[in-house]
Amino acid sequence: MQHKEIRFGLPSKGRLESGSLNFLSSCGLQVDKPNPRQYQATIPVVPGLRVIFQRPGDIVVGVRNGSLDFGITGLDIVLEQMELSDAIVILHDELGFGRCTLQIAVPDEWTEVQSLSDLANYAKAMPDRLRVATKYPSLTREFLIENGLPDCDLISAEGTLEVAPTIGYADVIADLVSSGQTLRDNRLRTLENGNILLSQAALIGNSDSLRTRSSVLKVARHVLELSEAYLRAEKYCTVVANMREKSPEAVAHKMFSDIHLGGLQGPTISRVITPGDGDDMCSVEVVVLKDKLVEVIHDLRSIGGSGVVVTPVSYVFEEEPERYAALLEKLGPKDND
Repeated sequence: MQHKEIRFGLPSKGRLESGSLNFLSSCGLQVDKPNPRQYQATIPVVPGLRVIFQRPGDIVVGVRNGSLDFGITGLDIVLEQMELSDAIVILHDELGFGRCTLQIAVPDEWTEVQSLSDLANYAKAMPDRLRVATKYPSLTREFLIENGLPDCDLISAEGTLEVAPTIGYADVIADLVSSGQTLRDNRLRTLENGNILLSQAALIGNSDSLRTRSSVLKVARHVLELSEAYLRAEKYCTVVANMREKSPEAVAHKMFSDIHLGGLQGPTISRVITPGDGDDMCSVEVVVLKDKLVEVIHDLRSIGGSGVVVTPVSYVFEEEPERYAALLEKLGPKDND
């Protein structure tokens, strides 16, 4: 389906909508939606890009048939609806929000069923085939076959699945789980190895649009460049400390011989200009992983660091966006407009 504008589908409600808007804003891709009741918007920093709000499942359909060029939706829906078509390209499958797990859940009273192998044995002893209610029949069927349960009846269902075993139209369910409270409220529990898929928000694109329209590929690079840099930066922070030494070389010697404080590519060390004479002072700046912050501060103190200041990192850009390079490889030879 040809259209001149570039279309970007976003979820129209729920956690995925708020998560998408917050994520894009954090990446520097603020969505401008003057009227909250409208289903169209723009991203001003990307001219020519029109945002269209749709249901998560419709976004996958739209990207697959070409009415949308890009979309953000749940990876679970993408993998369930991709089918065998290569019309959809997954540009990024770890956007960091909308996390949930597609899991097998069984009734509490099935005390002897704790694992998938237990479930397989239990199913063999049942008079009829095991019935599994799910909104994800393709993913669930593939998972069950791989784990020794090929002869189950998959019951496609909408709405609340947790009541299926109680009502009696299914024996177990395969559904998305976040906190697990709804399962517990309905006397269901997950199996120890019953995780079908760890899902979160994903960025997808139409392969034909990306392959044949240079303007669409340019937008893909823009979005991936900022997204990757933002997600990478979330892991890091910048640490600045003062150190009494005569030269930056002396500070570097301490940092690399006594301990290793290299940061991403090495520390930045410069002289501090003080008003008095004889005060030899240097400033050290290093980008470090957040989970190593306490160790880094301790190490800096051990070699004379003081006045430590920690600031967040907004973006960390690489020479080439990794996901964009992977996208080009997926697309192969192209004939862009």
